[in-house]
Amino acid sequence: MADSLNLKCGFIGAGQMATALALGWIRAGFFKPSQIVGSSRTERSRKKFEQGTGSKTSHDNAKIARTSDLLVLSVKPKFLADAMDSIRESLKPEALIVSVVAGVPISKIAEGLGDKRAIVRVMPNTPCLVGQGVSGIAFGPHVSDGFQQLIYQLFSSVGMANVVPENLIDAVNGISGCGPAYAFLMIEALADGAVKMGIARDMAISMAAQTLLGASKMVLETQQHPAALKDAVCSPAGTTIAGIHELEKAGVRAALMNAVQAATHRAHELGKQ
Repeated sequence: MADSLNLKCGFIGAGQMATALALGWIRAGFFKPSQIVGSSRTERSRKKFEQGTGSKTSHDNAKIARTSDLLVLSVKPKFLADAMDSIRESLKPEALIVSVVAGVPISKIAEGLGDKRAIVRVMPNTPCLVGQGVSGIAFGPHVSDGFQQLIYQLFSSVGMANVVPENLIDAVNGISGCGPAYAFLMIEALADGAVKMGIARDMAISMAAQTLLGASKMVLETQQHPAALKDAVCSPAGTTIAGIHELEKAGVRAALMNAVQAATHRAHELGKQ
């Protein structure tokens, strides 16, 4: 466990993703709240981080950098350059830098913080908060085997972790980083349809969410192709195939594919700005 090593973890940026990761790692037993500190430009974000995690916050990025063995960059891409300027001279020489900033490659972070730094690029998602996240991990050239193992353990503790080449991180963002929003939209739409058919709103939302959860568990646990599982539900001339026909007419399949593609391309654009 990380806390047996007495590591200090700092977050530069204390928004929703930082809070989800910090709380997930605390719940998994890797850190105590006292081992984590977060920073934010706004008092509102600092208060939400403190309330959500039980950890302290600061507006002083340099102070956090001086005390952190593991430093997570979790700011918006447009704020990253300023954030790196504020910590460059204060970083511990042996600190591990983890960036969850969308679209920004390891090479850009190395330019800002030093080309010999141990840098990891990760694209997690917000279900890390409930231990059901998905994270893509790409390691920079100076990350030791021990640090690689630590990072894999940390992100595995809050869901599924996949080590991928860095050139696929933006695609990971397109499917799993943004994917919860797609799923929330589907849950909302299914619930709206149920409400239209007479089911109470609270019950409709619960039924829609549990349906997606159950379907996902079937894919993961049976290891069957989703198309085979779909076909097993579609009886000849039945209700499900009638619904599937409407989804196909509306282009839902293509729309989801386009969403992943658009999000991936947008991540590329953010990295170039």
